[in-house]
Amino acid sequence: MAAAVLAAVAGGRRICTAVVAECGDESLVGLRLWRCEGRTHGTLGHPALDDAVGRILPEVFPSRVASGAAARTVQFAAGPSTATATVYMEAHGPSARMVIVGAGHVAVPLSRCGAMLGLQVEVLDDRPEFASPQRFPEASAVRVIDFRAPFADTPLAPADHVVLVTRGHRFDYECLIRLLRMPSPPAYIGMIGSRRRVRATHEQLVRDGFEAADLRRVRAPVGLDLGGQTPEEIAISVAGEIVMCRHGGTGTPLPDKERVVDRYFGSSEPVGGSPATAAAEDDRGAGAS
Repeated sequence: MAAAVLAAVAGGRRICTAVVAECGDESLVGLRLWRCEGRTHGTLGHPALDDAVGRILPEVFPSRVASGAAARTVQFAAGPSTATATVYMEAHGPSARMVIVGAGHVAVPLSRCGAMLGLQVEVLDDRPEFASPQRFPEASAVRVIDFRAPFADTPLAPADHVVLVTRGHRFDYECLIRLLRMPSPPAYIGMIGSRRRVRATHEQLVRDGFEAADLRRVRAPVGLDLGGQTPEEIAISVAGEIVMCRHGGTGTPLPDKERVVDRYFGSSEPVGGSPATAAAEDDRGAGAS
């Protein structure tokens, strides 16, 4: 099975494996199966157990979010006449990527952020002087492309994150029409730009037959509203949004979510009381003196 895992990952495919770790029927311990590209191989020693594990693997390791390696241990009934089986499951696949299209001033800190998050960073641009490995030392690949076929040498997977930080509306559009027409588009598509630039891109997409549901798949303008202005601050806001999308976050500030002060004091009144209460206490203190 190790050979199957290595071959799948090397070929850019995702593979899920399962092995019986514990079972009352010791003859099942150590038996393995794996699932790759919709096909299951091997056996855990009992048809019911094979079926149960085969059904749950896609739920435990959803294809749109699983990348790199992940693991779970689950208990199953190993058959009507056997004890419960503890099954150790793993998912393996190529590391999720951050594909940055455009190698300008925002792309440089964004590449660093992507690498820090453990993403495999690839940078694409049509300008050789910008698309250079020296400019992006953290990137695993830096490619000079033709925007008429921007992803010709960069096949994309459902777990990938594509960030468009190109230098113009027409370059954004050339990328978006290809991304939105993919049978399995990347998990994250973000596009930088002003409100006017985003609106112009959306209007052109609508004229070419795309619908509102297609446009909603594009996070534009890209990033969380942090108020930042510098390339580094913008890169952090984009990276934060990617983390939020990968893990199902909301972007809500944690003090607002946890409301620790409100729970501690039992009301929404600010710490120290209201201005009116404070004034009354000051008056009482003045009278006593």
